[in-house]
Amino acid sequence: MAYKWPQGIKTICMTHPNQWAATTPIHAAKGFKIHLIVFLVATPAIWLVWYLTDRTYPWPLWSTPAWAIGVLFHYLGVFVFKKSGNSQKQ
Repeated sequence: MAYKWPQGIKTICMTHPNQWAATTPIHAAKGFKIHLIVFLVATPAIWLVWYLTDRTYPWPLWSTPAWAIGVLFHYLGVFVFKKSGNSQKQ
């Protein structure tokens, strides 16, 4: 059974129309690819900073897996659990 919101309350989601009209269509796959590329470029840079500075505590061991989990969930949201009506209506 679906939850019914009280009168006057609207839900906001990624496809919710707003006052800022998008000039280009939203492509979920392109957003994921950009996220993955940034992850693959930034992660070695983070580890390089760690290597060239204080190597007593491997602090990138916290950020790397956390960001990897974020990339994994982004992938799942775009390619595995995609909704058929996710395209923006114009």
